[in-house]
Amino acid sequence: MTDGVQRARDLLDDAARRLRSAGVPDEALGEYVEPKAFLGIRREPTMRSLGRVWRIGALLIGSSLDAGGRVWATGSITRVTDPGRAQFQSVSAEVRRAYRAAAAKGHFDAGDTVNHGAVPIPLDESLVDGSGVLFVEDDVPLVRWSPAAGSSVPLADYLADRVGLLVEPPRGATD
Repeated sequence: MTDGVQRARDLLDDAARRLRSAGVPDEALGEYVEPKAFLGIRREPTMRSLGRVWRIGALLIGSSLDAGGRVWATGSITRVTDPGRAQFQSVSAEVRRAYRAAAAKGHFDAGDTVNHGAVPIPLDESLVDGSGVLFVEDDVPLVRWSPAAGSSVPLADYLADRVGLLVEPPRGATD
C-alpha cells in the first residue's frame, strides 16, 4: 500500500473518530431497491439500510465502528416524510416523491435524512492517479467535488475544514 493511500485511510479514520467523540449527528445510508414482480404482482420500491454515515460535502464517511474506514462518493438524499399523493406536476417532483415513499417503506425513522445512490470508494491502490472524487496524486490524498471537476484540494485540508464546521459550528448556525 502506498503512503498516500495509507494517509487517506488515517485521515478518514481520524475524521470519523473526531465526529463520533463530538457527538455530531449522522445520517442514514440506503440503497434504492426495486423488487422483482412475484407471480406477476409488482411490488413497490423500497430502500434498504446500509448503515449510518456523516455527509462531509462530496464524501460520506461511515459512522459506526464496524463501518470504520468506509467511504462513499455522495449521491442523492431524501428526507423520510409522508410522500403524499402523485400530483404529476413535474417528472422531478414525482421522482422525489417516489424516493420519499421508498424511504418510508424502508423503515427509516421519520424525519431522518437518507443518502442513496452513493458510490463506494475502495481505499486501496485504485486511488492512485484515480479519476474519482477521492484520489491520490504524488502520494498526496486529494478530493474533488465531482469526477468532472478540474480542481482538487488536499484531503487533510478538506477534512479539517468540513469536520471543523460540524464539530464547532459558527456562532448562530445551530440556533
